Amino acid sequence: MGIWNDRKLIVNCLPLTESERAQFIRAAKDIPQEFVGDSTQRGSMSWTAAVPEELKAKATAVIGNIAPEECAQCPKLEWLQTWSAGVDKYQRPGILQPGSMLTNATGAYGQSVSEHMFAMMWAIMKNLHIYAASNPNAMWQDAGRAISPDGKTALVIGTGDIGSHFARLCKNVGMTTIGIRRNPAVEAPGIDYMVGFDSLDDVLQYADVIAMCVPSTPATRHLLNAERIASLKPDAIIINAGRGNAIESQALADALAEGRIRGAALDVTEPEPLPADSPLWCEPKCLITPHVAGGNHLEITERSIISIALGNVRCYANGQSLDNRMPIKS
Repeated sequence: MGIWNDRKLIVNCLPLTESERAQFIRAAKDIPQEFVGDSTQRGSMSWTAAVPEELKAKATAVIGNIAPEECAQCPKLEWLQTWSAGVDKYQRPGILQPGSMLTNATGAYGQSVSEHMFAMMWAIMKNLHIYAASNPNAMWQDAGRAISPDGKTALVIGTGDIGSHFARLCKNVGMTTIGIRRNPAVEAPGIDYMVGFDSLDDVLQYADVIAMCVPSTPATRHLLNAERIASLKPDAIIINAGRGNAIESQALADALAEGRIRGAALDVTEPEPLPADSPLWCEPKCLITPHVAGGNHLEITERSIISIALGNVRCYANGQSLDNRMPIKS
């Protein structure tokens, strides 16, 4: 499993109810567990986590998104379970010790993020963002032609949990779905046609909606660049709920300003927060939300996060392989 300490201690930062704590105690068997989470955080956008000073020297496992620098203050730390799907900041060299285990909450956010993306898509198709912006000025004015998703094509770039959920929503309203993933031989629910990243330029021309659901890696940085944005249909809609740097921001701003695409919906930006002087803020065809699609507002998301962590505590106590294991860069 990695680093192994004979005397273990789990520091659990999840905001648990009393009954949930009891489940974690049973799952951990004889491994002691300190519960330091605040249950009043349930339902909030994000949870906070910190290992108390008196526990840092003894903690072998931490459940929660503690500050990366706090990991080095826990010399016995052999396992970190995050409640986020993205773990970029913990994968950097020097954050976790070589041989330690990093697991995430992949599988918890598919419904919340995909529904957020789907709502943003509908808003742009039906000009709802334009009407909402006009309300403070009491503008009783038609915003122009709307479009229907029926018969359109969604290109889903990144077909993991979130991308697959989004694809299924699209199919429910009559859309055809094309998926892009590293291994196109692996199918994903909701995807009609799967291709590899090397086919991106070939399929962009068919896309009415481009849904970006990729992590931040050197290969995905500015994946949607100026050249690729220029190849899109004039009614194309770009949605990004993966990582902000997957899109070349200035190229997107230029395409919107020049009317070369219908609109963009961004829950993630480059950088974050998006600077106040970014032209995207003032672009009427751009709908921006502050990285909230994957928050904990949905009760099912909270339950899923807790379930994933509980399963891994059970595996940890039994000496079994952990689920959602993520690589650590050395």
